[in-house]
Amino acid sequence: MRVLIAPDKFAGTLTAVQAAEAVAAGWRRHAPDDELDLAPMADGGPGFVDVLHAALGGSLDAVTVSGPHGDPVPAVVLRVGTTAYVESAQAAGLHLSSGPVETASSAGVGELVLAAVAGGATTVVVGLGGTGTNDGGAGVLAALGAQADGVLDGGAAPLGAVTTVDLAAARSRLDGVTLVAASDVDNPLTGLFGATKTFGPQKGVAEDRIAEVDGWLEAFAAATDRRTSLEKGAGAAGGIGYALLVLGASREPGIGLVASAVSLAERARASDLVVTGEGAFDFSSRAGKVPYGVAAVASEALRPCIALAGQVLVGSREMRALGIESAYSLVDLVGEERAFSAPADALADLAARVARTWSR
Repeated sequence: MRVLIAPDKFAGTLTAVQAAEAVAAGWRRHAPDDELDLAPMADGGPGFVDVLHAALGGSLDAVTVSGPHGDPVPAVVLRVGTTAYVESAQAAGLHLSSGPVETASSAGVGELVLAAVAGGATTVVVGLGGTGTNDGGAGVLAALGAQADGVLDGGAAPLGAVTTVDLAAARSRLDGVTLVAASDVDNPLTGLFGATKTFGPQKGVAEDRIAEVDGWLEAFAAATDRRTSLEKGAGAAGGIGYALLVLGASREPGIGLVASAVSLAERARASDLVVTGEGAFDFSSRAGKVPYGVAAVASEALRPCIALAGQVLVGSREMRALGIESAYSLVDLVGEERAFSAPADALADLAARVARTWSR
């Protein structure tokens, strides 16, 4: 039997590569003769560059950029010919945030883009997701040279006072460069489904502060480009998607970009079963996340797709709406403590148990 193993990261515990290897190790315990094809995946968030490097090769250039609160942080630019790939989470990731999200800046992501261009890239693909910022991408614009009558690189808090933004210098620095926003979500910048309301709480925005913080971004959008703030993906990565869109970026779902890079469709057609997974499998997985994207590819190839996850938070009806035949929970099998203390071993145990059901 041929099994394609294509998981996302298990946030906070395993990278996508580690997750794929753990699933393979457990599967082999029960079905040592099965042919396993490992295709670690990403949706634009953490792990985006690593997965693409494994699939495409190329060179990694080490750079140092500003973190969310100004501290220097290491990051890399992946160069494949004249195309460069960068990952917003490396410069503005939630794991890097050491202060209030209201003062967290995305400037380091703009510095990453500048480093990519300085190295000769004519196309820059920015993976969006997993950030600890919510500044509407104002920091990105500031790093690229945008001017305003207020502060752009101080997080969301100063943006309520901004009334004019001049993007001429930022656009000039990117003249001749094609920008691509690889987005894992399709939320607009503001409003009921915007960056602050949807993702702010997980970044530390208190419930009673959401309306005020969203108002700051509304003011920033009004001063910059209100229409673009309503576009799909503008709310990605705390609004970094918006900054890229106002600079002329095209938007491409991160999962689709990665799937193409790793030839996922061809590999699914050559398999009998597709296995995917992520840390928490819930209905938000439909919004551009890896399991939904992998399941869609499996469906087109007429192959069944199952999911292994840290937690499964959907019922069977929702699961099938996402294109998943069955989903299996790590926490349900081994308990939350072991799932976090020994995630690779626990995931291998889960995979071995699932193989008893699915392997021939």
